[in-house]
Amino acid sequence: MNTALMSDKLKKIARAAKPWAFLVGAFLVLKVTGAGSAISDFTRAAAMKTGAMDIEPETTVTGGQAFDYDFTIRDLQGNKLSMNELKGKVIFLNLWATWCGPCRVEMPSIQKLYNSVDKDKIAFVMLSLDQDNQSDKIRQFVSGKEFSFPVYQPASPLPKMLRVNMIPTTFIIGADGKVRTKKTGMANYDTEEMRDFLAKLVAE
Repeated sequence: MNTALMSDKLKKIARAAKPWAFLVGAFLVLKVTGAGSAISDFTRAAAMKTGAMDIEPETTVTGGQAFDYDFTIRDLQGNKLSMNELKGKVIFLNLWATWCGPCRVEMPSIQKLYNSVDKDKIAFVMLSLDQDNQSDKIRQFVSGKEFSFPVYQPASPLPKMLRVNMIPTTFIIGADGKVRTKKTGMANYDTEEMRDFLAKLVAE
């Protein structure tokens, strides 16, 4: 083949490959540095602000399955609490972990919801599924974000209904002991619809 033609062909291949090389290189940099997860969190947070992720509690209403209170949790100071002690209250129970990006993104909205409700009648249980020996990591995360909602870890095996395949998963249990809402995946809980829904459950 003519040397000039060969040279032109190689130049064309190089030009065509440049965009792909850039993308592959960018991917590798994000992978190695860990910045990819930060960008993902930023994208998710942006989606939350659009309103597209707003929770619609009435559309996630379950068939009223009885909640299984037969397990124990512990707070980050090691104090144990039997879930049976929360019977008679509306419960907002969120399963999460520090390594879960969608969990981290939805937490500020949960904090705002927590700030705006009657905590004597609505119990928040932010149940971390991090490993048992990672209490310090959880404490540092919660403190760094200035979250004030109650955070717990399991202190006994969880009931079958809480052994979920995906987090975050949020359960809202009525004062009658029935699961009223189950939401799988990230959502914005700082909405008037959610506050009205909880107020309605308290009034029942």
